Amino acid sequence: MTPEEICKLLRDEFGDAIEDTVLEGAHPYALVAAGRWGEVARFLRDDPRLNFNLLNCISSIDLLAENRLGCVYDMCAIDGEDLTELLPWRHAFAVRVVVDRDNPVIPSVAALWPTADWHEREAFDMMGIVFEGHPDLRRILCPEDWVGYPLRKDYKFPTEYHGIAATTEYELNSPVH
Repeated sequence: MTPEEICKLLRDEFGDAIEDTVLEGAHPYALVAAGRWGEVARFLRDDPRLNFNLLNCISSIDLLAENRLGCVYDMCAIDGEDLTELLPWRHAFAVRVVVDRDNPVIPSVAALWPTADWHEREAFDMMGIVFEGHPDLRRILCPEDWVGYPLRKDYKFPTEYHGIAATTEYELNSPVH
C-alpha cells in the first residue's frame, strides 16, 4: 500500500483527526490530532489492509518556534509471524502527533505495541512529553531528581549535579549556552 493510499484510508475513516499529510520526500507521514491518536493507532495496527504490526521507533521532536513538542511514530507491516525478519515488509509509514509545549500530553500506545513502552519513557525523560495511560511512566536515562528535559532546544545545561561539577564533551568546567 502506498503512502497516498494509507492517507486516503485514514482521512476516510477519521476525517478531521488527520490534520495534514506530507507525501513528498523520503519520509511521508500523516499528522494526527493528539486526542484521536489512540483510536487511529489501533486502526493502523488492527485493520487488515494496513496491519502495522511493528512499531519501529518513536522519535520526539521539539518545534520550539511553534511552541510545540511532538512524536514521530515509524511503523511497518510485516508478513508472517516472525517479526524479527524485518525485510521485506509490505509497507511502512509514519505518523506525527504534535501537542502544545505547555501541556505535552499524548495517549500512550504501549498497550498496542510493546516496543512503545521504552520509547515513550525516553521521550518523557528527554523531552517531558507525558504519555497518558502509560503503565510505568518514569525517567529511563536521567536520575529521578534530574531537573528539566535535556533534549529540548531551550534546555539550560546545569553547571553541577549534587556537588559534582558539570563538564561538556570539550571538558569545559563552565559551559556557556
